[in-house]
Amino acid sequence: MKKDLFDEGLPRRKATLEAEYVEKNLAAADAFTRPFQEAMTAWCWGFGWGDEALDAQTRSLMNLAIIGGLGKMHEWETHCRGALNNGVSMEEIRAAIHVVGIYCGVPQALELSCRQQGS
Repeated sequence: MKKDLFDEGLPRRKATLEAEYVEKNLAAADAFTRPFQEAMTAWCWGFGWGDEALDAQTRSLMNLAIIGGLGKMHEWETHCRGALNNGVSMEEIRAAIHVVGIYCGVPQALELSCRQQGS
């Protein structure tokens, strides 16, 4: 793995998902899970978030639509907090849920809405 992508990605990951959350996940990683944690930080946060073509709010909204459409609820909750940290408003999150409902189905949007309402 290219170490500089990890080094570039780690501050972005911490800024979006909060340093305590990221550090807890990295500290809990063992010999089996550490390579994936490092690769994810490098690939997602170093490469995927590493250019300036899109701002952090847009990337967060895209993540929410994709993760929400896939129904990955733990990641949805994590990235909702991240989106709020990146300046995304609750109204924008609601709009993303509506897009998921249109393109991925009403049952999926209903689950996302209920999840967000409870947080």
